Amino acid sequence: MACRCPAAGSYTVVIIPLKTSLYSLDALRFYLWIKRLKDLEQEKDALWCGLEILDKARLWYLQRLEENRHGAPSWTSETDSCLLRSRIQRANGSLGSVMNEPNVTSSSTPSLPEAVADSDLRWRNTVLTKEVSDMNRQISLLQMEKDALLEQLDDQRAH
Repeated sequence: MACRCPAAGSYTVVIIPLKTSLYSLDALRFYLWIKRLKDLEQEKDALWCGLEILDKARLWYLQRLEENRHGAPSWTSETDSCLLRSRIQRANGSLGSVMNEPNVTSSSTPSLPEAVADSDLRWRNTVLTKEVSDMNRQISLLQMEKDALLEQLDDQRAH
């Protein structure tokens, strides 16, 4: 029987002695059955954790939608808004990929540190892109100002 130790978060397998040899086909079947039960128990625990996370996310999304309807956003600046949109889009994309490919093995999904590093890089890229856009806007304004000043100078020289 497979059972979960709540304190350690580990699984232990209790083997019931068989009357036949440990190398018999019955012993192998029993071992494989126990192993399958353990795997199913671990999968069930992971699914429950995922369901709890999805429930919290659903409530969070509903709260943000309600705030949005009333025109009272929970963020204070454009940067915070950009970060929030970026994270929501990533979460939506991840959930969509899970829904489309439910049988993806865990080896193809990035580990938590890789996901955090990826998220940080994406966020930095978003911030840098916004900064470059702001600087380009400032440069354009300065060039227009310079052109206007040069025209004024030319007009004054002509008079």
